[in-house]
Amino acid sequence: MGLWSFVGRAEELDRLSTAATSGGRGLILSGTAGIGKSRLLREVVDHLPTETYAVWFASGSLSAAGLPFAGLAQVLPAEQPPGLSPSALLRWAVESLRQRAAGRPIVLAIDDAHLLDPTSAAVTNLIARSERATVLGTLLSGQPVPLPIRALWADDLVGHEELAPLGFADTTGLLAELLGGELDPASAERLWRLSEGNPLLLRELIIAAQSGQELTQTYGVWRWTGRLELAPSLTDLIDTRIGQLSPQVRGVVELVAFGQPIGLRLLLRACRHADVEIAEERGLIRVDVDDRRHGVHMAHPLYGEVVRRRCPVTRSQRLQAQLASLVEQTGARRRDDLLRVAVWRLESDTADDPAVLLTAAAQAFVGYDIPLADRLAGRALAVGGGFDAAELMATILMFRDEPDRALATLEAVRAEVTTDGRRSRWLMVLGLVAYWGLGRESTIDELAIGAGDLSDPADRARVNSFEAIMRLHRLECDAALRLARAVLDRPAASHAAHGLAQCTIAHLQAAQGDLTGSGRAIARVEADAPRWRTELPYLQLALELARGTRLVLAGDLTSIDAIVAEEFADLADAGDFRLGSGYLSVVRAQAARMRGRLDEALRHSLQACAMLATGRVFAGLAHAERAHAAALRDEPATAVAAMTDSDRAQAPGMAILYPWREQARCWVTVAEGDVAGAVGMLRQLAARLRTDGFAGHELTALHDLVRLGRADLAVDRLAELASVVEGPLPGLILRQARGATNGPYGELLRAANGFAEHGLYLFAAEAAAMAVRRLRLARSPLAGQTNVLLGEFMAHCADVHTPALRAGQPNLTDREHQVAKLAAAGVASRDIAEQLYLSIRTVENHLQRAYGKLGVTGRGELAGALRALPDGVAAGAPGQAGTGRSGGRTVAG
Repeated sequence: MGLWSFVGRAEELDRLSTAATSGGRGLILSGTAGIGKSRLLREVVDHLPTETYAVWFASGSLSAAGLPFAGLAQVLPAEQPPGLSPSALLRWAVESLRQRAAGRPIVLAIDDAHLLDPTSAAVTNLIARSERATVLGTLLSGQPVPLPIRALWADDLVGHEELAPLGFADTTGLLAELLGGELDPASAERLWRLSEGNPLLLRELIIAAQSGQELTQTYGVWRWTGRLELAPSLTDLIDTRIGQLSPQVRGVVELVAFGQPIGLRLLLRACRHADVEIAEERGLIRVDVDDRRHGVHMAHPLYGEVVRRRCPVTRSQRLQAQLASLVEQTGARRRDDLLRVAVWRLESDTADDPAVLLTAAAQAFVGYDIPLADRLAGRALAVGGGFDAAELMATILMFRDEPDRALATLEAVRAEVTTDGRRSRWLMVLGLVAYWGLGRESTIDELAIGAGDLSDPADRARVNSFEAIMRLHRLECDAALRLARAVLDRPAASHAAHGLAQCTIAHLQAAQGDLTGSGRAIARVEADAPRWRTELPYLQLALELARGTRLVLAGDLTSIDAIVAEEFADLADAGDFRLGSGYLSVVRAQAARMRGRLDEALRHSLQACAMLATGRVFAGLAHAERAHAAALRDEPATAVAAMTDSDRAQAPGMAILYPWREQARCWVTVAEGDVAGAVGMLRQLAARLRTDGFAGHELTALHDLVRLGRADLAVDRLAELASVVEGPLPGLILRQARGATNGPYGELLRAANGFAEHGLYLFAAEAAAMAVRRLRLARSPLAGQTNVLLGEFMAHCADVHTPALRAGQPNLTDREHQVAKLAAAGVASRDIAEQLYLSIRTVENHLQRAYGKLGVTGRGELAGALRALPDGVAAGAPGQAGTGRSGGRTVAG
């Protein structure tokens, strides 16, 4: 793995570049080893134009720190004048650089400035004090700094900042660069936390994972198994930082490595105060203060990994048993103490209380840490947990995409189903596994029969709530609504049963266009979450599906951004809860598609496909969204393949998702060039949706007809739906439809601006393109102004190729586009002629034809009008470079 492209650090790069070019204060960055400060400095220096600036790069060296001028040997003349005093030598060094600068401003960049020899440090200080000179530099945090360098920021000659670790977004970008493809969010999160945003450590982790074949790729998305392989280079690096430890200090470090975060008081009960102090002073552990609590962590996550790996098995078991006993003796007062004790008991092979293990497994499941919940529940079952352990274990196995094992686990405890309470719980898990895991549609009827045999109203309501949501997913909407209402009418029903019933109703109301009613039902479920989450944590999936359906149909991108930033999204990503994380990736893709950011839509949908690859629930939807994004990018082969995958992965029990899938299929047909066929498919889909009463979905299908130029087939029904479906979209879509059926072109512009106000730039651009086409055909002088507006909307989009946008494009030739682009950049006609080997008259003729096609009156309007062309290229110029189809990665900088 060679040197990677520079990724992220946009703010730091901007500050350093500004310092280099402003002619004022320089900037010195401090940071830990491997944090990326040297690379950042090099990136700035390499991009400074040497015709404008005299740029020199030097670096301090430990091996040469005692030699005069050793640090600046790369930039000073090889031979020094003889016989000069020390002060004269300093003046000579400064003057040498000034002479070589030849009037240009000096930029002196010093990497590892803390290692400069005294004379080089003094010269650097003098340069910083000179006119038209700037000093940039890096320092290693915690190291002594030469006084002349320290004086630079003390005298306000340079700024001095600490370079922070990479944030999660930049780390994700760097990982994609290292791997040559996207990494799934859960893996990226774990690697970011392990490396603490240190690029060097991150690179070593990736090299080790690749060497150990711990990275797999599905649908172009990489996934890390989570098994950490430590390469010798990484282990050596960490060993050097840890250094030699006495047995007592090693004992402190090992306890923290296995127990972090461990309370300081607890640690001091187990270890001598002096040893704890030494470990903290050496930077091996850190003490974090939260309110009145003091928690002790390893100074870096990888320190803990190395310490745990080096610890013999017998000692690691003893230490974890000791930790468990220490916390038990204090009463396990903190909320997560029980879970932590159970894990220590599990790891030390002293876990023998099924009740404790089962409670801990349930806590892990509530936190969506599926692998940990699996281990704890499995141990609880093994040590005699009986029915309760089997019920939880089967549920967890379902969410680990192992329905066959889940069913076998349930069947093994069938004889223990001796009460109505147990039978209702057993029926629910059986329904979950058999219906959604194994695709057995007969399960619904079996569930209904089983519920009828229950005498307790609360137990019957629990099963009925599950039956209701299953019937909704099978499109038995009337039966689902009747069952859900009956559950809500039973005061004895549990909070989980009420929550499932509310989710059923909320989903149905969203599909019907009753966004207010759906929102109220969702809010009630959210407010009651503390009561149902312990009993039925996976109810969150039903809630997210109802909420996601509502927000996407409403075009409420702001609220979508909010839900994908909430705690559940973080827990699902970090805890390997693939169904939750996968569905949220689908919602992210849908939002990105409506924004016109098809690159993001395709990336999120691929992530969803990878996360859902082994399951049956949302996989068909994920592939359909991938097909939809590819179709709008005008990539028919990819779109057809994705739609085929969707058909193969779609589970019969998820029929409720058919509107999204069939709309995607229509756009795949468009990408194949059969617009008329797609129109026919959309008309059939709209008729089916009307029959099913899904007015919210019907609105979006009719909008697709408008977008494909057949507003005449939709406008009358859209007028009816405007009084049925709530939210701003019905009115905007109706405006667009009326404007597209030879109504006032102003309706198209009002629709476009309305879409843009809600961030729906794909729809905004298409409505504006329709207006441009109308005005251009009418030879209206307003065409140029509207084209500029279209360009503003297109600036928010990426890789979009739809019939509406193509119809609104001017058919510039390659040469007209080339000339117009140069003119828009401010290049004079004479210079354009010289660059392209044309006469000035020919250049002007090309410009006049471009003005006419674009509907503009002069150069000042060209830039905005050219932005209206998808990907910034001429229409009718296939194969031209810059079409946005490259698989290469654009790196930040």
